[in-house]
Amino acid sequence: MGDVPDAREELDRLGRALRAQLVELITDLTPGSDLGLLFLDDPTVADWHDPLRHHYAALFRGERPASVGAADLTSRAAALLDSAGWQVTASQDGDGPRRWSVLTGRHDFGSIEIRVAHHISAVMFSGQTPALALRTPEEFTWPEPLRTPETLTPGYLLCYECDGLGACPGCGGRGWWPDQVHGRTNCRECRRQRVCAICRGAGQLAASLLSPHQRRYYSGSG
Repeated sequence: MGDVPDAREELDRLGRALRAQLVELITDLTPGSDLGLLFLDDPTVADWHDPLRHHYAALFRGERPASVGAADLTSRAAALLDSAGWQVTASQDGDGPRRWSVLTGRHDFGSIEIRVAHHISAVMFSGQTPALALRTPEEFTWPEPLRTPETLTPGYLLCYECDGLGACPGCGGRGWWPDQVHGRTNCRECRRQRVCAICRGAGQLAASLLSPHQRRYYSGSG
């Protein structure tokens, strides 16, 4: 696995452009907002399929000024996005006085959604950049056993569950399995602990401490 050339630099550029646009919108539509609460510092995983794809994403709540109605603020938001070159679509979430007006803007450097409440002063801003793969995919290699018959500690036996592997025999120590829908699913055997649930990663078990049930897995162990 290696870094995709210039991918992180491009993602950072997209993140800066998205943040600048969010700052402009928040400052204009909900003046007085604390922009220190606009967290857009580190990319997160957007797609868990191999190779992982990362994006910058943010969620921010502002307050509509008391002197500005929800319809007027929505129109102002649409005009701002349009003038900045965003493709804007409008919709409604809910009916009656408790509805939200929803604006969705799309641009080369991401998408932004602005939700304006009609029954309260809340204005919700969310945005995300396109998701980029930062590293190339790597074929998983099953790990070598931690213990073999030749490297056992005296008085110990190879773990009957992992046969000396030490790592979880279900996932090979990854803690997860590939999943077609979600990209990854937690390993049912180790529950992301990554090590064998019986020997706890040692690859071996003390013969003197085996329970009667465990002794059944070993022929001639007593």
